[in-house]
Amino acid sequence: MKSATLLLSLGGVAAVLTGFLVFGGLGDNLTYYLTPTEAVDQRDDFADGRRFRLAGDVQPGSVVEAEDGLEFVVADGGEAVRVLHDGLPPQLFSEGIEVVVEGLWEDDVFMSYTMLVKHDEEYYPPSEEASP
Repeated sequence: MKSATLLLSLGGVAAVLTGFLVFGGLGDNLTYYLTPTEAVDQRDDFADGRRFRLAGDVQPGSVVEAEDGLEFVVADGGEAVRVLHDGLPPQLFSEGIEVVVEGLWEDDVFMSYTMLVKHDEEYYPPSEEASP
């Protein structure tokens, strides 16, 4: 009986420690995913330089080369957010596609350091005519 109580106590301590390690470690590594409308509405919550992901459509006609990357506008039908992306964009980046950018607010501009491009699952190999 005494060993069963001891095993139950050790199991409880192990469960609490596991929960603390899993959920405590996730807290600092979570990155929120917001649409432009949500990002503008919650701008004050991210004013301290916290990073989050912004997802929306790249507005046609908004893409401009910047000094160290690209500048464009991401919108979701409600709000539009000006994005300054640092670095080269993915090969599939173009106007009118859906992107997910990760970064932070700097005044009214979203500074992006990571960009993901959404595309469909169909792959077409390049035609032989297009190959050099």
